[in-house]
Amino acid sequence: MSSLSSSLTKRRSRFPVGLYASLLPPLVWMTLLYFVPIALLVSYSVWRLEAFDIVQEFTLKNFQTIVFSSAYRTVIVRTIGTALGVTLIDVAIALPLGYFITRYGGRYRPLLTILVILPLWSSYLVRVFAWKIILGYNGVLNTALLSLGVLQQPSQIFLYNQFSTTLTFVHIWLPFMILPVITAFERLPKDLIEASADLNAPPWTTFRRVMLPLVTPGILAGSINVFSLTMGDFITPSLVGSPSGIMLGNVISSQFGVSYNWPLGAAFSLVVMLIVFSGLAIVVRQGALENL
Repeated sequence: MSSLSSSLTKRRSRFPVGLYASLLPPLVWMTLLYFVPIALLVSYSVWRLEAFDIVQEFTLKNFQTIVFSSAYRTVIVRTIGTALGVTLIDVAIALPLGYFITRYGGRYRPLLTILVILPLWSSYLVRVFAWKIILGYNGVLNTALLSLGVLQQPSQIFLYNQFSTTLTFVHIWLPFMILPVITAFERLPKDLIEASADLNAPPWTTFRRVMLPLVTPGILAGSINVFSLTMGDFITPSLVGSPSGIMLGNVISSQFGVSYNWPLGAAFSLVVMLIVFSGLAIVVRQGALENL
């Protein structure tokens, strides 16, 4: 009996009660706030709207509407193109900045990193409206060009177009690109850079053949951040974009709001998720998950 009781005690002690107890709260949190909403989103996407009433019958009509509508296809292409453009511009800005901060920042590196993060301390809307003030008809840019004699009267070409939308996106999401790039540069083995210098490799060759391949995971991590944030945004196009330059976020917002077509809005949301998850899968395969 004593041996049986001791074996039972050992089995109970081996059962990781504390581990499962610690995992239960985040599991419940993820289930209620992530998996359940996704399940509801999938359910709504295969229902249909009829006479302002949501009919809970399985149908693929919403996805057929998205695929066969030229207007919706244009919005999807415009959104993906804008997201890719913003991502590439942020990469072009983040690479030299990240290299400079890690290589030449020295004791000022923490301060420079704080300056990168500083815009995130202000409200998202404040940053968007700041660009609206800068680019507006009576804004800072027009005032400066008038004082310099470049323009004879204020111009409206700087606001409510694709340029203003892209510029605002680039500024708003830039910290999400710079931080992973800085982390990637900080992880660079200095021995490889010194070995490249010992072999008389020019700085550009060292950067292109030694440093760039090693910081690529950080670039991809920042890229998926910027790309996904741009894909789902609807506030920036609404405030600084043109009515003809709406993006997927605007369509989803209007379907859930003004149009009351929740099934079509859910289908559009799944399209955005599919595009973002496809990009995330590519990034994960390249080993960028640790830099996210």
